[in-house]
Amino acid sequence: MTEPIGRVKSGIHGLDEITGGGLPQGRPTLLCGGAGSGKTLLAMSFLAEGALRHGEPGVFICFEETEEELGRNFASLGYDLETLIADKKLAIDFIQLERSEIEETGEYDLEGLFVRIACAIDAVGAKRVALDTIEALFAGLSDAAILRSELRRLFRWLKDRGMSAVITAERGEGALTRHGLEEYVSDCVILLDHRVENQIATRRLRIVKYRGGAHGANEYPFLIDSRGISVLPVTSLELAHDVSTERVGSGIQGLDEMLGGQGFWRGSSVLVSGGAGTGKTTIAAQFVVEACRRGERALFFAFEESPQQVARNMRAVGVDLQRWIDAGSLRFIATRPTFWGLEMHLARMHREVEDFSPQIVAIDPLFSLGGDNDQVKSMLLRLIDYLKGRRISAMCTAILHEAAGRADHIGVSSLMDAWIELRSIESSGEINRGIRVIKARGIAHSNQIREFVVTDAGVALRSPYLGSGGVLSGSARLAREMADHEAKAERELTIAAGKQAIEAKRRRVAAQIAALEAELADEETKAELFLARQRNYGEASDRLRSDLINSRGGLNDR
Repeated sequence: MTEPIGRVKSGIHGLDEITGGGLPQGRPTLLCGGAGSGKTLLAMSFLAEGALRHGEPGVFICFEETEEELGRNFASLGYDLETLIADKKLAIDFIQLERSEIEETGEYDLEGLFVRIACAIDAVGAKRVALDTIEALFAGLSDAAILRSELRRLFRWLKDRGMSAVITAERGEGALTRHGLEEYVSDCVILLDHRVENQIATRRLRIVKYRGGAHGANEYPFLIDSRGISVLPVTSLELAHDVSTERVGSGIQGLDEMLGGQGFWRGSSVLVSGGAGTGKTTIAAQFVVEACRRGERALFFAFEESPQQVARNMRAVGVDLQRWIDAGSLRFIATRPTFWGLEMHLARMHREVEDFSPQIVAIDPLFSLGGDNDQVKSMLLRLIDYLKGRRISAMCTAILHEAAGRADHIGVSSLMDAWIELRSIESSGEINRGIRVIKARGIAHSNQIREFVVTDAGVALRSPYLGSGGVLSGSARLAREMADHEAKAERELTIAAGKQAIEAKRRRVAAQIAALEAELADEETKAELFLARQRNYGEASDRLRSDLINSRGGLNDR
């Protein structure tokens, strides 16, 4: 059974992922692009990373820069070429070719180049080769047939030696390369692009072809900084993120209560939208501070204010960001939104997240990064996909203009797990703040609009107060509360007065009852005396009669 094409790790972050495991092993790869697109950097990174991380020495054949110049250039990116050369892990051969010194006479071939490359390969036992750039070899050659033949010979020679090769080429007009031939004889072609749109430069990479291997076909942004080159994949091929059953608090008790009392799911994405001055940054700040209190790390991307300004403003409302910045739990990344394009912002966010490994990320605000709606949505999709893959909870703030109302004008809300809307409520000649949960996936949440105030202890939600016209807030709420209080007090006074009247009447009735009882007792006493007299009188009469009878009977006996 025929074995599939082997792949060698490029060592370049992100590139191995979109190529399905690396560049083709033992085959040539063509890097084409304009001046300054990163061809030489990618080629040298391929060799240096192979030598440092995979034990594969390399040979770099250069036609434009000397070994000393390359050493200085790549030292700023963290590569010590002198040490690699001294350790026999890298060989650099500078071949100087001047077009003015080249004269086309007789047969033209690359036998001399093959000899030099072979010597360099044998000297270090190389497994990888880079040629930078191929145009220099054919600068004075005008015969297309010979050019095509020698290109094929060069690529075949590298294949026969089993070299994993990277060859750079300048981009041509209307073609990938100047000669328009190299891409046809290469097994893998990578196009590097450095474009400028709306005065903002963006670097992108695309795999044009990859013989015998599946690969990503999109354009991918890539970043060049002090740590070299890194490529940012567009998004995962599958929706297969691990999910957590843990909930994380927002740092605002009332908001957590609206979310079932436990906050958001860990690893979820939260959109906080609202007009200017509604408190979006304050809510995001409390979210990251709550994470720091839990012993987690938080990353705050600010695009409108400096870290010092945000910290000062939040300190005024009782949110101490500086404490956690000093403790190393919170890191601020503040960048002007117009400094880079969307792709570069995204690439740098990836880099910062990888370096700091936070559990919480806040982006304030999201839509200030510029770009059209489709670009912003694509960028946000990639960012959310990346954060979900790392189980990082994200809170993004977004300003919605009054004309837009609650409308989601770029459809970004569908990407979010939760959407918190802040609004300004105008009533009774004043403006108050309201908050509500529009959606929270997998969470039973409140459907009420709650008033919230920004105090010297942060954001606090007030319990809902319903009036005849709906939810009341601000001075209307205070007036209604006062009126209700007065009505309640009046009712209590009325009840108390009624109770007093009842008590007075009870006392009067009790007094009347007492008087009647006394009168009754007096009458009872009189009746008893009368009855007693009558009984005494009857008894006396009976005795007297008895005595009279007895006395008369005695006279008769005489």
